[in-house]
Amino acid sequence: MPNSRQNIHTKERGAKQAKLHIMGRMQAYSAHHKVSLITSFRKLISRPIQTLLTTLVVAIALALPATMLIALKNVQTVGKNLNTQPKLSVYLNQKAKPNAIDAFIVELNLNATISRVTFKTADEALQAFKLTSGMGDALELLDENPLPPTIIVEPQAAAIDPVILDALASEIGASPLVDEVVFDMGWVRRLIDIMVLLETLVLALACMLGVGVLLAVGNTIRLEIESRRDEIVVTKLVGGTNAFVRRPLLYTGLLYGVFGALCASFIVLFALLALSGPVASLAASYQSSFTLNIFGLSDFISLVLLGAGLGLSGAWLAVGRELSNIEP
Repeated sequence: MPNSRQNIHTKERGAKQAKLHIMGRMQAYSAHHKVSLITSFRKLISRPIQTLLTTLVVAIALALPATMLIALKNVQTVGKNLNTQPKLSVYLNQKAKPNAIDAFIVELNLNATISRVTFKTADEALQAFKLTSGMGDALELLDENPLPPTIIVEPQAAAIDPVILDALASEIGASPLVDEVVFDMGWVRRLIDIMVLLETLVLALACMLGVGVLLAVGNTIRLEIESRRDEIVVTKLVGGTNAFVRRPLLYTGLLYGVFGALCASFIVLFALLALSGPVASLAASYQSSFTLNIFGLSDFISLVLLGAGLGLSGAWLAVGRELSNIEP
């Protein structure tokens, strides 16, 4: 029995020591992270010129795609608010009977993809053409009205996709009352193509400038490692691991990214505020209530996280390459 109690007591003491040992290591690990962050921050402040130059490089690389992305969002908002929804002009057979036309209009109104149907008689169509074409005097010389009865079909907002509109036009054109269905899809296709092109350009520019941030931060960290080569050698001689040496350098890269993102946020915000006044004046001249979307909190957080990630990644790449070449 005494031996059993002694064994249990020994196991409990060993478990407590192991637990204390793990807690001590975690506290030391956390303390070194804190010290590394503070030390890196103080070193950046102690050399303001170098820090400012690297920060500006990162800021400009982040501000350009961020500004273009916000501008693209505003253009997309304007595009959604424009009253340029495509309309289908359905030209009816001039011999179509009024009862058949009325039944056809009722059928169109029951179509879920159609928002509004407007019917114009041949005389109404001619009068509208006189007003819009400026050829009223010349049209008075005609012996008979050349224009057929016309139905203007306005599709639902969800049906402005080119494929859906093509199907709708084919469905309407299949009626024996219809001679021709005319609609301009060029602007829809051009708008979609332009938006896709702009998104691709912004993404490509962001990728290229992101690589620039990695190279700028990586080169700065590489110079930092070269200037501290002797210190790193001594640290390794006394038992310092690569992780121990790497940690302050990674925090330096992280801080470069954060500083650059903060500076980029001010650049983007200043640019948007400078443009908001002229844009509002231009919109007012067109009787529009459009206002420029300013840099929001979610945009700010995303930019800071992106800058921190790029700075940390650039530092990691540089440290991983250079530390392997430095051995006591």
